[in-house]
Order: sequence, then C-alpha cells, then structure tokens
Amino acid sequence: MRAPWMFAPLLAAACSRGPAHAVPTDEAVVAQAGTGTHPPTPSVAPTAKITLTGAAGPLVIDAEVVKSPGRLQRGLMYRKFLGADAGMLFLMGDVDDHHFWMRNTLIPLDIMFISADLRVVGILENVQPLDENSRGVGVPSLYVLEVNGGWSKQHGVAAGTVVSFDGVEAAAQ
Repeated sequence: MRAPWMFAPLLAAACSRGPAHAVPTDEAVVAQAGTGTHPPTPSVAPTAKITLTGAAGPLVIDAEVVKSPGRLQRGLMYRKFLGADAGMLFLMGDVDDHHFWMRNTLIPLDIMFISADLRVVGILENVQPLDENSRGVGVPSLYVLEVNGGWSKQHGVAAGTVVSFDGVEAAAQ
C-alpha cells in the first residue's frame, strides 16, 4: 500500500488519477513557478493542429501541447482568455480514467477525453471556473483536450467524434 503522500499531480484544470496520487498545493504550484507569493504567469506552450471530424465536418483547434509533469499540472491555470478555436492538449502518458478539477482555472472549459484510437470517449461540458470537484467521464483515455466552455455543443462534437493530430509530437513539452 502506498503512503497517502505519494500522489500524482492533479492537472490543470488539474487531472487526478485516483487515490494513489497527490494534489499539489497552491504553494507548491507557486513555488515551482518561482514567483514567491504571486500566482505564476501563464506561459504558452508550442501548438499543434487538432482536427475533430464529426457530423458537422472537420473542425480545427490550435492547441498548446503539454506532457511534462509541470506543464500538465499548470495547464490553463491563471489564464484569463482562450481564443475561440484554441485549446490545450494534454498527453497523459497512460490510458486511465483521468479526472480534472478547475482549481485556479479562471475560464469555463469543455474537457474532452480522447482514447488511444483517437476518438472522443466523453466530454465534461462548460465546467465552471475555480470548482475544486474532481470530475471524469468514467471511461479510459490517453489524451485530454480543453477548449472554451460551450465549444463542443456549439460545434456538435460528442462521444464518437474522430480526432487527428498534426504536429503534436514536435510541439510536446
């Protein structure tokens, strides 16, 4: 049995993997960013094109791509704005029933969970800012895509939507 302090980070809208992983404190995030007592300044990661193809045809998101533990933790925290067709793609590293929360996330988000075979397997729609409830879709995923709240419904994206990546590996940080 693992000690309670041995936890993997919650991500961005922060992701948790369940009871065997830990939630970083606000102090840990701030200390990691090296900003003392002020929230870290959001940094933009390199981007890639994410295409979602469903009933409405192809839709392209210009997504920042993150995979390092620090960037996965930080995600879209402290951002005050996200472009209309922009987002963040999380390369989770393992297939799991990932869960996210909205600690320090200032804008509402749709959170799409994507399987290893590049299909949307579930969506948390219009998740409210600063909500610390951990949420998932109850289905394993390998990738998670965050976009502005309401984007999925507005564009007809649902479970089963096919996803393709262009430039993800080159942009991954």
